[in-house]
Amino acid sequence: MTVHDVDRVGFVQEWEEWHRQKDAVLAGPHGFLAITGLHWLSARAERFEDAPGAWSSTADGVVVELDEGEDLTVDGRVVRGRYDFGVVAERGSVYAGSGDAVIEVAKRGGHDILRPRHPGNELRTAFTGTPAYAPDPRWVRAGRFLPFKAPRAVTVGAAVEGLEHVYDSPGRVELELDGTLHRLTAFNGSRPGGLMVLFTDMTSGVTTYAANRALRIAPPDDEGRVTLDFNRAANLPCAYTDLATCPLPPAENRLPVAVEAGERIPLERGGQP
Repeated sequence: MTVHDVDRVGFVQEWEEWHRQKDAVLAGPHGFLAITGLHWLSARAERFEDAPGAWSSTADGVVVELDEGEDLTVDGRVVRGRYDFGVVAERGSVYAGSGDAVIEVAKRGGHDILRPRHPGNELRTAFTGTPAYAPDPRWVRAGRFLPFKAPRAVTVGAAVEGLEHVYDSPGRVELELDGTLHRLTAFNGSRPGGLMVLFTDMTSGVTTYAANRALRIAPPDDEGRVTLDFNRAANLPCAYTDLATCPLPPAENRLPVAVEAGERIPLERGGQP
């Protein structure tokens, strides 16, 4: 596909719908902008201002001790007193209701965490949208998926200092930018067979968020061909809030070119409309 083959009106409309939907999820009543705290749990039971109960991390998983008059709703059932959430899987989350709030119990980088989500959080209520470059078909690039013989464990840093994430990589995505061939480490996407690439480029820290952006890629065709639409290069939650544990790109995914497409630095981080 060339730039001339693109229905520009339809292309822009599809991009605008994608961008609206992404911002809607981010700013939903219990989306990432509703998070009021990132609490690292330990063996010592501890109380937090934005969640009921005393929380601890044990060998058997996360435990909460609720005082008289406190309760949570878990799987539609009201629980009181002591409640065992059990062991939460790495990158997994369990959600409990508390009034109009949702309490997220999760595990990130091997650590149990608590992230209360309150709809009235100012970061959420003041949100007006994410700045982005105008969609441009010339940033839709053809690439090729180069699978590994077997998935490889890849360790990357995180937005939280000292934290690491380990992801299985099914292979690399090869593409050409400015006459140079690049091979980017890919991780599994959210849909079966899909891919996700974390990257930075020469706009990072200038017009786009410094730490990372994410690009989701549809499953390769039978010949391994993929399409990379950099207009959909998206901010991760850490671009908006310090209460996120987002992964950082591997070193080979730091592109030495300016990808002037996709989402820009959020207004919440000093970005420009």
